[in-house]
Parts: sequence; structure tokens; C-alpha cells
Amino acid sequence: MLCELMITLEAGDTLDHYRLDKMVARSGMSTLYKATDLKDGKQVAIKIPHEELEADPILLERFKREAEIGQELDHPGLVKTFDGETRSRNYMVIEWVDGRLLRSILNQDRELPIDRAVKLTLAICDALDYMHKHGVVHRDLKPENIMVDDADNIKLIDFGIAGDSAAKRLTYANFTAALGTPNYISPEQVKGKRGDGRSDIYAMGVILYEMLTGKLPFAGPSPIAVMNERLLNHPIPPTVADPTVSPQLQEVIYRAIERDPQNRYPKTSEFARDLDHLDQVGVEDRPELRDWQQRKSQGLRKFLYYSGLALIPVVLLLLMFLLARHR
Repeated sequence: MLCELMITLEAGDTLDHYRLDKMVARSGMSTLYKATDLKDGKQVAIKIPHEELEADPILLERFKREAEIGQELDHPGLVKTFDGETRSRNYMVIEWVDGRLLRSILNQDRELPIDRAVKLTLAICDALDYMHKHGVVHRDLKPENIMVDDADNIKLIDFGIAGDSAAKRLTYANFTAALGTPNYISPEQVKGKRGDGRSDIYAMGVILYEMLTGKLPFAGPSPIAVMNERLLNHPIPPTVADPTVSPQLQEVIYRAIERDPQNRYPKTSEFARDLDHLDQVGVEDRPELRDWQQRKSQGLRKFLYYSGLALIPVVLLLLMFLLARHR
């Protein structure tokens, strides 16, 4: 009965005391509707999990955790979810946010003016700083998860793979979304680590690079290729991609997307502080500025890896020979 309800739900149907007005988005895990609360006439968003998510206890737990995060956190830059009522099935009631996704803005404009890109980044950093101070890491920050209204106020949405920064890591097969989106995940996430607030800082650095240049710092024909580029090569310097970007602003981006998280901004507040005081940012002589045209390939890494494996028996034989001589 539950599955039948889920399959047949469409615009105009009623779910408890909510009227589903129109479907606005559909992902691999859920469907989002714009809806009306028939009790008070307010507009809300209704997020309904797909059948396969409801059948998987781990995925369903992720869905419930997303709802909890939206209820626990209270910040103007974070979308709210509502609870406190008995429901006929699993679904999430979320505040309705007017505006456009940052992805839609970038698809239309490609590059944003520097002042606007910096303003948006500062607002996103403020929301992230609040999250991190409350022990929550987004882990899937990307333009598709950032709403922007007409006054350039932002709201972060979709906490589907966010979690308690101190919680035990959850891993399971066939759920690559747990890693985040390939274009924006940090090198440590590529290596299979859980990541922390610095992973969100990395993603924000990538988004700032994209807003300023109209390009992603790392690209490739497949997600694996993109992740490989992130681990091996340096991006085109922002000042090369767009000469109007200052060396100080470029330095802030580099500090945000450092490959080693220990070299990255430790807190979003420090990222925002430098961004808000660019005249005080010292510019480093970085190898990224000199070596970015030198491209390394995964083929070389594989060659070195398998060459190392092939040398193991030789080394062992040499050690045995030396030990025999010293007896």
C-alpha cells in the first residue's frame, strides 16, 4: 500500500493535510514537491523518499538524519524542516524558499562579477561556520545545493549526506552519493576518508573558483578522471583564467583548496576573514603558479605502483643473500 501511494502521488494529490501543487525536482533518492499546508495556507516543500530508499534501513536513516539537522539548526542561511506531527508515511516538510539555485545562475551567467561572487561566498561561509560550530558537516556542498534569492541572500539545502562531525563513519555498497559530488569533493574524500569542516571549505573554494572563472578547477571525461586530476595536478591559476582576479583573491582560493587539509583554512571564519580583508592577505610564491601546465597521468602512477610490486621479490632475494653471507 505504501509503495502504491508513492508511485501514484502527483500534483493535485493530498498527503495528510498537505496538497501537492507541483513536482519541482526529482533525484535518485527522493522527489520534491511544492505544496500547500491546508491548515494555514502556507507554502512548503515536501520531500518524499523513493521506494528503494525506504527499503534500505541505512539510506532511510540518512533521510531521517537530514530532517533532524534541519530541525536542530536555526540560521537564516540554512533551510528549515518541520516536525511535531503524526504522518501517514515517511516524508519531510521543509520551508519553501523562493529564489534560484546557484547552478541555474552559473548556467546562465557563467562568470559572476567579483563583488557578487565574494558576497555570496561570505554568506555561505557564515552558514557553514554556524553548522561546523554545532558539529555538523555538509559534505556535499555544490551550486545545486545553494539557493539564492533576488537580494543574493542564500540558503544551503539538502543535508542528505551531512552528519555529526564526531559520529562514526558509515560505509555501504552502492551508495556513491555518500562521497559527495566528484567536482567538489576534497582530496581526502577521494581517498575514502570521512572528511570534516575543512572538506566543506575545499568545496567552497572550488565554487568560488567557478563563480570567478566560469570553469571548474578540475575537469575530465568521467568522475574518476576528475578525482584523479584533483590528486595529481594543479588547476589553471585564477589570474590566468581571468586576469581581473587579484593575486590576493587567488591566494585565498589556493588556501581553501589545498590538497592537504592540514594546510587548508582550519575554519570557515578564517576563510571569510581573509576574503573580507584582501588587502591584508600575503601572496605566497606557490609551485601551483609555476607547475600548473605540467600534467601527470594516472598511467604513471600505475607504472610506479606495479613496478614497485615487481621489485618486492628482487629485494627479498637480495636480503636473503645478504643474510646468508653474514652467517
